[in-house]
Amino acid sequence: MTKKLLYAAQMTAFDKDGNINLDGIRALVRYNIDVNKVDGLYVCGSTGEAFMLNTDEKKQVMKTVYDEANGAIDLVAQVGSLNLKEAKELAKYATDLGYPKLSAVTPFYYNFTFEQIKNYYNEILKDVDNKLLIYSIPALTGVALTTDQFAELFENPKIIGIKYTNADFYLLERVRNAFPDKLILSGFDEMLLPALALNVDGCIGSTYNLNAPRVRAEMDAFEAGDIEKARELQHISNDMITDLIANDIYPTLKLVMKHLGVDAGVVKKPMSQPTPEMEAGAKAIYEKYFKN
Repeated sequence: MTKKLLYAAQMTAFDKDGNINLDGIRALVRYNIDVNKVDGLYVCGSTGEAFMLNTDEKKQVMKTVYDEANGAIDLVAQVGSLNLKEAKELAKYATDLGYPKLSAVTPFYYNFTFEQIKNYYNEILKDVDNKLLIYSIPALTGVALTTDQFAELFENPKIIGIKYTNADFYLLERVRNAFPDKLILSGFDEMLLPALALNVDGCIGSTYNLNAPRVRAEMDAFEAGDIEKARELQHISNDMITDLIANDIYPTLKLVMKHLGVDAGVVKKPMSQPTPEMEAGAKAIYEKYFKN
């Protein structure tokens, strides 16, 4: 039986002025490798606040993560952008660095036709020798691909799977059964257990920066047939996720990381900067779920 894959969505450390803290990024990578024992990192996605970074900043993040990981784990570079020229440039940059996989969010904001979306993916991959995961996150992009549309995208042999961040489990079942050989990674941390029941290959998540050991235990319990244990672990994770969301999840992830010994800095404005109340909430989350 193939082991389920666990990827953390890489965070980007910033200082209070919004500048990238490369030492903080390195520390996050080390924690995910040495403590969380993840299988891989998903770099420059939503959790990395990448859609608020310019091209050079994204390259800095990609290079820093790649250098620090030094081949120890799998890496996926998210290169998608509304600017197709930038997406192609980032795809070439990540490939030349040595990233073994790319990913790209569906183009958003404008009401693109499917033919335009298909052309976007094919253009990104045209000049690079690499593999790509479609980043499907309809709640944020407004783009909900169908099974038939996924099939058309998979006609490009370089497109090997999906980062599936979608609460539509009917569609997930249809896609999983239609494409048994494609890599499907669940992107909703709070819905991992039902995704496992539909035979996803693993998961990518924001909260796995904190919670990877519990998530690994849940996946192992599921694979062993211990559904009650898996359900109990998902319940604990979902209590934690509820508390993170109530405390403002993105800045709180970084505040909890600090309690774990990793200075992940702060989030980039216009996201919220830490307040005393937020810091107190983060400390409570740390003590409830992570303090030994």
